Amino acid sequence: MSIEAMHDLRGRMAVVIGGARDLGYDMAEILAAAGCDLALTSRDLERAEAAAERLRSDYGRQVESAALDICDPDQVAACAERMPAADVLVNNAGGGLDLHPTHFFDRAPAHIAQLIDTNLTGMLYCCQAFGRSMAARGSGSIINIASIAGLCGRDRRMYDQTGLPEQPVEYAAAKAGVIGATRDLAGLLSPLGVRVNAISPGGFERGQPQAFIDAYSRATPMGRMGRDGVDLKGAALFLASDASAYVTGQNLTVDGGFAIWK
Repeated sequence: MSIEAMHDLRGRMAVVIGGARDLGYDMAEILAAAGCDLALTSRDLERAEAAAERLRSDYGRQVESAALDICDPDQVAACAERMPAADVLVNNAGGGLDLHPTHFFDRAPAHIAQLIDTNLTGMLYCCQAFGRSMAARGSGSIINIASIAGLCGRDRRMYDQTGLPEQPVEYAAAKAGVIGATRDLAGLLSPLGVRVNAISPGGFERGQPQAFIDAYSRATPMGRMGRDGVDLKGAALFLASDASAYVTGQNLTVDGGFAIWK
C-alpha cells in the first residue's frame, strides 16, 4: 500500500465530538484534508456551524454541524441515529470547565461530578451510541482523547509559583478512566472490526502566563509546550486511517516527552 493510500480518507465520514475549536478543530481539519467528510459537534451550535463552514470552504468537504451535550445520553443517542454511517469517531469533548476553586480540598461535589461526567461518562455514551452502528457494519475507528494527566501526577508547584489555577484532581481521574475504558472497549469491539485507541496530549501553549510556559517547557524533554494547528494532527490522521490498520487498544502520548522525564 502506498503512503497516499494509507492516509486516504476519501469516501469516509468522521464525527468529531467537540470539534469546533482548539485540538478538536485541528483533528477535524487534518481529516478533511485527507478527504474525509465530517460532522462536528459542540455545546454551542453557532460555534460548530462556523467551524463547519470554514472546513467546507477550505477543503470542499461535506461538513455537518450539531449542538450536543454529551452528558445527556438521549441527545447522544439521537445524534448517533442521525449519523449512522460514521467511519471514525473522535471523542474530544471535555476539559477543566473553568470550575473554581480548583484545589482538591476546596472542590464542590457538584463540580467534581460535572467534570467527571464531561470527561469520562459522556465519552462512554458516545462510544456506546456510535460504536453500536460501527460494530453492526463490522468496521470503524474510535479515537478517545485522554491526557497525560491520566498517566502522571502533577507538580502543583508549577501552578502555585506561576499564578495559574491548578488542574483538578478529578480531571486526572477521568482521563485515567478514558485510557482504561479505551483498552477494554478495544477488547470488546476489535473482534467486531472496530479499532479503539486513545491520544494523550500534553500541555499546549494557549495564552498561559509566560512563567508557566517557561516552567512547563523546562520540564519537557523537547523544551516547549504543544502547538495548536500542528502537533496533534499527525496522531489523529494515523489512528483514523489505514496507516494504523493493525493498531488497537493503544494510548498514543503526544507530549514532547513530558510524561517520561521524571
